[in-house]
Amino acid sequence: MKLKTWFSDFQHSHRLALLSLLVGFLSGLIAVILKKTASGFHLIIDHFKTFSEHDYWIAFLPFLGLILVRLLLVKVFKFRPGAGIPVVLRSISKQRSNLDRRQILTSFFGSAVTVGMGGSAGLEGPTVQSASALANLVSKKWKPDYKTRTMLLACASAGSMAAIFHAPVAAIVFAVEVIMIDLTATSLFPLLLASITAFMTAHVFDGDQRLLQSSLRFGFEVGHLHHYIALGILSGFGASYFSRIYLGVLKFVGRLNTSRKQILISGTILTLIILFIPNLFGEGYPFINELLKDSTRSLNENELWAWMLDNPLGILFVLITLLLLKVVATGLTNGGGGIGGVFAPSLFMGATLGMLYSRIWKLFPESTTPTGNLVLVGMAGLVAGVLHAPLTGMFLIAELTGGYSLLVPLMITTGISFYISKRLNKHNLYTQELAQKGELITHNKDQAVLTLMNLKDEIETNFSVVKPEMSLGDLVQVIAQSNRNLFPVLTNDGALTGIITLDELRPYMFQTEKYEQLFAKDFMETPAEIIELNEHMESVMKKFDESQAWNLPVVDQGKYLGFVSKSKLFSAYRHYLQQTNLT
Repeated sequence: MKLKTWFSDFQHSHRLALLSLLVGFLSGLIAVILKKTASGFHLIIDHFKTFSEHDYWIAFLPFLGLILVRLLLVKVFKFRPGAGIPVVLRSISKQRSNLDRRQILTSFFGSAVTVGMGGSAGLEGPTVQSASALANLVSKKWKPDYKTRTMLLACASAGSMAAIFHAPVAAIVFAVEVIMIDLTATSLFPLLLASITAFMTAHVFDGDQRLLQSSLRFGFEVGHLHHYIALGILSGFGASYFSRIYLGVLKFVGRLNTSRKQILISGTILTLIILFIPNLFGEGYPFINELLKDSTRSLNENELWAWMLDNPLGILFVLITLLLLKVVATGLTNGGGGIGGVFAPSLFMGATLGMLYSRIWKLFPESTTPTGNLVLVGMAGLVAGVLHAPLTGMFLIAELTGGYSLLVPLMITTGISFYISKRLNKHNLYTQELAQKGELITHNKDQAVLTLMNLKDEIETNFSVVKPEMSLGDLVQVIAQSNRNLFPVLTNDGALTGIITLDELRPYMFQTEKYEQLFAKDFMETPAEIIELNEHMESVMKKFDESQAWNLPVVDQGKYLGFVSKSKLFSAYRHYLQQTNLT
């Protein structure tokens, strides 16, 4: 028996390793193709630039992109993929780690058009979503269980990030911090295989074409420690600003009752913003790379404010404007129907914050600041704060710079940023909406199990229903045909008005003279608690604990559905507890 179990475990491990390699390869391929597709749009736009004296027409392209994405999703695919990484997280917590296969192409082409046409968003989230959906599809042949499906989604996420940034270590950490996978010796191996395979795939098909071109010119100096502490504080508040404004813009656009209004309003405002600030066009990596070289040369190309850049205060004003409006542009892009992520915008904002901080210090005489380092650390700080992922921000920048000489300042800045952002926003940008709906799975085992449980699956309906006006004699007949000791009392329209217990009826069951004198309403009592159908499982468990009841009725807008028992919930809890153990 032990030999059979060992052989089964060996087969499972072997299959998981092969699937991890396959998922890593496919994730890397998707990342490369999506990047090149979006770059193809940019090449075409650059080609047409040569035929025009002014580039003002470019500001209208993101608006056109929103229209094209809308037509693509409604007329061609007839499916909207949702919002990148939150979709993957929701599939893990509420859909048994299953994703719709249509998300592969819709997320891919939707994001390619959105970002390719200049939408102010990133490709990282859609890449993760497309790769995860593809991983889910190719693994179905082996009929994997929940643990394996979840691990493969994490492998797809790690592979996507490794291929995009050429940072395999940061990609593994991303899967642990953001996708909520426990880091154990068993889970690390498939993540490692997927990450390094995706990295090598991207390197083979795309060479060493990194999105961020950076090399350290200054090492860490203790004399600059105060800069990194201050930048950590600013990053924490900046991350909170990013999250609140982004969600606020989405909420504002969402109030518009038709998709046409959403595209029209979002597209118009987005056009005006990019017309005023061309650097907000697209993901923004060219501008980030420029800041890494301590340069703001591209800002001079904007005729609207080129005259301001001769003055140091004018540069500060422009950088502050970029800092404040990037997240607005991202919210308008995604709220208006575009498909894009927030990872690139958070890097953009962090880089801008680092440059702004450096330029402020340069106003003081004889002050020296390592601008390139501050730009890098600012990016790590914003990622740590926005995603609540300090290790992801730290290792991403450490790998991008080709060394770990900035490790100490990265730890300081990301740690402070994460702490402040976590205090201001309980959940990160990806999980905010899921948490509000009680659909967020976390590293907390108890919380994870409750999230996976579905109240609808635990409702028992084999209870005999009685009416308030039913006589005691009729009640006795109902009891004789039932194997339950609990009876819901319903009105004619199906609303729960009370319950009757067998213990309450037992003293009167053999008093035949009272069969026509007493009625169900005379024995009816109010339930200790009532559970709503869409109630969070955490709340359901709390009601059982407080009421000490073994069965509680479940209603949907007052209409009776059935009962849920404490014993059945405990059985389900033990079942899901085993499934959340991904080791």
